[in-house]
Amino acid sequence: MEPLWKLAYLLEPAPVALILTAIAVSYGSAFRALNYGKEMEKNRDLSEASITLDRSQALMIPIVSSCSLLMMFYLFSSVSQILTAFTAVASASSLYFCLFPYIAQIKSQFGLADPFVSRCCSKPFTRIQGLLMLLCVGTVIAWLVTGHWILNNLLGISLCIAFVSHVRLPNIKICAMLLVCLFVYDIFWVFYSERFFGANVMVSVATQQASNPIHTVANSLSLPGLRMITKKLELPVKIVFPRNLLGGVVRGNAAADFMMLGLGDMAIPSMLLALVFCFDHRKSRDSGSILDIPLPKEDISSPKGFKYIWYALSGYSVGLVTALSAGILTHSPQPALLYLVPSTLGPIIVISWMRKELAELWEGSPSNLSEKTHFTEV
Repeated sequence: MEPLWKLAYLLEPAPVALILTAIAVSYGSAFRALNYGKEMEKNRDLSEASITLDRSQALMIPIVSSCSLLMMFYLFSSVSQILTAFTAVASASSLYFCLFPYIAQIKSQFGLADPFVSRCCSKPFTRIQGLLMLLCVGTVIAWLVTGHWILNNLLGISLCIAFVSHVRLPNIKICAMLLVCLFVYDIFWVFYSERFFGANVMVSVATQQASNPIHTVANSLSLPGLRMITKKLELPVKIVFPRNLLGGVVRGNAAADFMMLGLGDMAIPSMLLALVFCFDHRKSRDSGSILDIPLPKEDISSPKGFKYIWYALSGYSVGLVTALSAGILTHSPQPALLYLVPSTLGPIIVISWMRKELAELWEGSPSNLSEKTHFTEV
């Protein structure tokens, strides 16, 4: 156990950047999910439907995740190029999904002409959409060539936001079931997997570098220049910050020179944040006070009181700092969900019970339950 003064390390640039980025991404994911849900409800666009998880799907996620983790542990070198190619396609699509609303807003604000150039998958494809797609593909190619950690983070954040927007939870009951299962999943694979598999499976997979398809092509075509600048990649399944953030980092340094946080440690709590954000929005809409700013001294039972999203986000911040602190004090990897699940789910259940809204959150509102008629089930 390290002395407590070691916690001062959390005030250095890399941990601060990691914490602030994770909090911002979690809130941004929930906010984008809310807006995307309103867009789909308005347009009834079933071609871009979301998945609303039911009980069986929620229970299958930890099982499928465990199987995927073992596959990457034993077969990573064999499938790394396939994983990289799949991740590149998913990252380009996710980055497009995240940037498109801002491009659409700029186009509307300045009245930019945007003629149709073709039809793709029975949908019109405009010139601005084409340019945006080229930008996203170019960003992914730049990541493949350079492997820079900033591009890695950008693509990882895009994947997180897109996932939270497209995979939804109908109520706190399903959410609690999923979080508790992943709580156990995270603890097992970080603390106990070494007893069964001879190594810490979670840490081994998280720190492995994937083969670069561009590097393979450069080798086969005998392109020494491209071969020299392309290296193995950190897949954007985590956000990373160099420990000497302000001083820069030499390319090719070991994983130990970076602080990292898995996308699951942002995406899973963000699903809860998205759920309560939608609940807050519905309650505000029903009370006719969407833009009301609550007073700090208001009664907690008031529908205009402090929003659930702020309790969940505050809990996420506390849980994340606690997880990083535990890692520093024990000098060992920590399952972040061990701290994030109680710190986010706990306050929501307690506060909603005090407000007499737990039953509504637990079973889901009528609008949430009828949402399945609007979204495609898997």
